Amino acid sequence: MTKTAAIIGGGVIGGGWAARFLLNGWDVRVFDPDPEAERKIGEVLANARRSLPGLGNVALPSEGNLTYHDTLAEAVEGAVWVQESVPERLELKQKVYGALQAHVAVDAVIGSSTSGYKPSQLQEGFDNAAQIVVAHPFNPVYLMPLVELVTTEANSAEAIDRAKAIITGIGMYPLHLKKEIDAHVADRFLEAVWREALWLVKDGIATTEEIDNAIRYGFGIRWAQMGLFDTYRVAGGEAGMKHFMAQFGPALEWPWTKLMDVPEFNEELVDLIAGQSDAQSGHLPIRKMEQIRDDNLVGMMRALGANDWGAGALQNAHDKALEADAGLASNLSELSDLSKPVLTQRRIVPLDWTDYNGHMTESRYLDAFAHSTDRLMMIIGCDAEYIASGGSYFTAETHIRHLDEVHAGDPIQVRTQVIMGQGKKMHLWHEMYSGERLLATGEHMLLHVDLATRRSAPPAPHIEADLVKLAEAHSALPAPEGLGRAIGAPR
Repeated sequence: MTKTAAIIGGGVIGGGWAARFLLNGWDVRVFDPDPEAERKIGEVLANARRSLPGLGNVALPSEGNLTYHDTLAEAVEGAVWVQESVPERLELKQKVYGALQAHVAVDAVIGSSTSGYKPSQLQEGFDNAAQIVVAHPFNPVYLMPLVELVTTEANSAEAIDRAKAIITGIGMYPLHLKKEIDAHVADRFLEAVWREALWLVKDGIATTEEIDNAIRYGFGIRWAQMGLFDTYRVAGGEAGMKHFMAQFGPALEWPWTKLMDVPEFNEELVDLIAGQSDAQSGHLPIRKMEQIRDDNLVGMMRALGANDWGAGALQNAHDKALEADAGLASNLSELSDLSKPVLTQRRIVPLDWTDYNGHMTESRYLDAFAHSTDRLMMIIGCDAEYIASGGSYFTAETHIRHLDEVHAGDPIQVRTQVIMGQGKKMHLWHEMYSGERLLATGEHMLLHVDLATRRSAPPAPHIEADLVKLAEAHSALPAPEGLGRAIGAPR
């Protein structure tokens, strides 16, 4: 049965909520007097449709129905969740709650996206205070899972459980704060960092870019995968959190930051934090936590590299600097002997390339061969600049033989032979080795394509000339064993 959510206020946050509910199969009803609301939400929704479905490994339910309404009463009709995301003015929010009180279903949850107001301020004076909670998300709402669910004694246990279930049901995490405080929890961290950043810029210590780099190349990546206290627990080594606090706790008294109102550092505080830290992750040995941290960091930075962003962009630049020493050419003139198969890849098998059997999974062989094809394309001049001009090669057919297994940390290299290259066609043969062991072969037929028409077309003359030169040089090589092999044929 389709559920209905009402979105009151369709800005960036409201639009994100609308997308999160809609793409998780909910019907969404929007009220926003802004004449541009439909356009704005539509643009947010377009981004969400592009990114959210790819976050998981199971298809999302069929998208719900999105409708816009002229009155608040119409928008909340049939809604079991109402999300208020109007501007941060208490009198405006309370005006909305006054109107909601007359129209919203008695068993509906009313969540506020407020980042600063406490739920008691929102509930004050309303007979339906039990329905009103803070449900503070983070942008983009359709991707970020955290929702700070802040309640008061006015909220019944049933209403809180219902709110948690709905938040969880759309793929988010309800962090239930049972004790209210201005700005909740997460924004208090952000505010502290923001204030210190403003001082650092004002005092000429660092630029905005340098501060951003300090975060995205350093502690920001660690925090993203392990938070604050687990990060410091690992930093304490085998002795754990107590050791870390003994080493670094006294720094609280040093005049490092502009924010000097800190709690008294005493044994009671140490025991409180160490005890909670033990309960949080004490079941894991520190070395295991280090391995988990390292795996997460590698995975995150590799993902950033796919977008050439942040720490991933740094690694991409480092890889580029290592190519010459690794024997990888970027153009035909850098090949010392055209008659030999071309080294198109030399790397270590990454941690995330292995599967439940402990060796490289099938898809990664294709991934590796695809990178080798890209390298061969670059060598003949079909590089990023050429592709941007409107031409490229598309793979039309692929055949891979898996001959031996390889594990994370093992070195591999791929050598590529051009079987045929003329006109629109490029026929490649890849062989993957670890040392002297032949791990796999990949046979690929590619066609040159005009990216404007998406149809096959002749390549630019200089591309074809270099490809033909390689193909002619490789024609003297023996035909590879397995070339043209059909699935199931004798090996």
